[in-house]
Amino acid sequence: MMRKLFISFIGLLLATNVMAQDLKGIVEVNADRIQNVDPKVFDGLKKALNEFINNRKWTADNIKPAERIECNFLLTITKKAADDNIFEANLNIQSSRPVFGSGYNSPMVNYIDRDVTFRFDQGQTLQFDDARVSGNDALSSNLTAIFAYYAYLIVGFDYESFSLKGGDDYFKKAQNVVSNAPEDTKAIKGWKAAENNRNRYWLIDQILNPRFAAFRPLYYSYHRKGLDMMSTKPEEARKVILDGIPTLTQINNDNPTSIFFQFYFNAKSIEYQNILMQTPVADRKDYVEQLCKMDVPNTSKYRSIR
Repeated sequence: MMRKLFISFIGLLLATNVMAQDLKGIVEVNADRIQNVDPKVFDGLKKALNEFINNRKWTADNIKPAERIECNFLLTITKKAADDNIFEANLNIQSSRPVFGSGYNSPMVNYIDRDVTFRFDQGQTLQFDDARVSGNDALSSNLTAIFAYYAYLIVGFDYESFSLKGGDDYFKKAQNVVSNAPEDTKAIKGWKAAENNRNRYWLIDQILNPRFAAFRPLYYSYHRKGLDMMSTKPEEARKVILDGIPTLTQINNDNPTSIFFQFYFNAKSIEYQNILMQTPVADRKDYVEQLCKMDVPNTSKYRSIR
C-alpha cells in the first residue's frame, strides 16, 4: 500500500506489532442550544461516536498506529423534537495527512453537512453494517450512515493522495452507503438526488463520475509530486501544483456549480494562496483569476496576493 510505504520511509512507523484501527478521530458534541435534556445523553452520544469512529476497521489494510488518519468531527445539535430524542444537527468534518519532509499536515477534508437528523437514546449502542445500512430504525441508522459515509470519504481521499485512484474502493463504499441509506421522507435529508444538487448523493456521484475523471490524477500529483516534493525540489513542486489549475478550470467549466469543487477548495484554498505567495508576482495574475472564478467564496484570499 502506497500510504504505508510513505509513512515507513519518513520514519514514522512505531516498532510494535500491536494492531490499531484506521482513523485517529476526535468527535465533539456541542448541545449548548438544547434545553431540558439530561447532559448525560450528550455525554453518551459523544462517547458512542468516538468509539464508532476509532474502534472500527474502515479499510482492508493492516494500519500501524502512526499511519492512522487524523480527523475531527464536530456535531452541533441545533434542535430537538418536542416529544422524542430526535435531534437536528450540523456536522463539521475535517481530516489531514502528513507532508513528506515537513511538520506540516495538509487538509484533506474540511466540510460542513447541515442535513443531519437522528434519534439517540441514553445508553444506545451505535451499529453499522455495510450490507444493511438502513437498519431497523431509520432515524437511529441515519446517524451511523452519515458518519460511515464521511469516514469512507476521509479514507478515500487519503489513499487517493498516495497512489493514483487509490481511494476507489472507499469512494465506492461511500456510494454504497448513499444507495442504501435510511429512508424517511419527512425527516431524513441529504441522500436523494431529487432533493437538491448539493448533498451527499451528488458529492460522491461527482467524485466517481467520468465527467470529473481528469481531477483524480491531478489530485495525486498535487500531493505526491507537489506537496511531498516541496522540501527537496520546491520550484518543480510548485510548478506541478500550478500547472494543474488550468485543468481544474476546464473541469469546472464543464461542470458549473458542482458541489465537489467547493468541497475541494474548502480544504485547499489556503494552500493555493500560500503557493501563489511564493510565486513571482508577474506570474500570479492568471492563476489568481482562474481560482477566483472557480472558488468564489474564497476570492478575497486570492485577490489579496494578486
